Amino acid sequence: MSLRIAAAAVMLSVGLLAAAPMAQAQVPERYRRPVRAVAEHTITVPTPSGPALFGVFASEDWSDPQPDVTRVVIIFHGLLRNAADYLKAGVQARAAAGEAGRGVLVLAPQFLADFDIPAHHLPANTLGWNYDRWAGGEAATTPAPVSGFAAIDALLARLADRSHFPKLHSVVLAGFSAGAQTLQRYAIAGKGDAALDALGIKVSYVVSDPSSFLYFTAERPVPQAQCPGQNAWRYGFERGVPAYVTDSKETLEARYARRDVTYLLGMADTDPNHPVLDKSCAGEAQGPHRVARTLAYFDMMKARHGAELNQRLIEVPGIAHEGQKMFNSACGLAVLFDVPGCAALDGH
Repeated sequence: MSLRIAAAAVMLSVGLLAAAPMAQAQVPERYRRPVRAVAEHTITVPTPSGPALFGVFASEDWSDPQPDVTRVVIIFHGLLRNAADYLKAGVQARAAAGEAGRGVLVLAPQFLADFDIPAHHLPANTLGWNYDRWAGGEAATTPAPVSGFAAIDALLARLADRSHFPKLHSVVLAGFSAGAQTLQRYAIAGKGDAALDALGIKVSYVVSDPSSFLYFTAERPVPQAQCPGQNAWRYGFERGVPAYVTDSKETLEARYARRDVTYLLGMADTDPNHPVLDKSCAGEAQGPHRVARTLAYFDMMKARHGAELNQRLIEVPGIAHEGQKMFNSACGLAVLFDVPGCAALDGH
């Protein structure tokens, strides 16, 4: 299946993010330390308690109108919350795209842990989460219980402001590993693309090498006995679904099947004991490694939706769990920046 993407917002996350929350005693010390740097720019996110602040790193000052921006690259971090590093990675990817990088603004939103806020003396209305709960759309712990997905919605709403971005023409949300887990769930439940769609701004999603997927049924490639979490959120809809998710599972699946989704898969990502692979019974139910899990999920979507499925799988040979290589490969640059050179997309 061919794909044409004029990429606009790219969410690349190559951080280490568990697919399900770990107990506090199991959380490595590096995740429990206050983040080194906080974003200098903020946007406001509506909450029941009033506007809250959500930090965003930016490659250029975007406080004024951006008449020359046609593409926005949004890079999402992992558990370390080191969004500044992801901003740097996005700027490097923009350079690798050559001419296709012109008119690109790179953004890296920052989901702070609640303990980051006092450590950096931030305003009391700064959004803070349990260190990993933002990734599944769960609620913030301060200053109000707003979903991490609602913060993404607010960022996309900012991009839909034609007085600020008059030439923006397409949006691609992309994530690798932990970011792919977040993105795949947001692609199912997220609402932020509606304002962009209404303006004719193309929205696409690139999901690359996640540890797990959100399923619509209880069926799994490798069912696990005695695994009560196998179909709980973030693996399924049986229980624990965040309050943000208000549509029925059937409605969400039909919409997800229509969304422009690319599964970008490193075909050497086959280590069943990779140190950040989800090894829970719920993860194991989806397959022994990331390649098997992605292939099985895509096959499931094809079987359920057939020719109506607006999704495709692109296999990238020779690359294991290496985010920078994935997105700097010919097919990575093709799906992110519409750079020619990917045989799977160029039809040869």
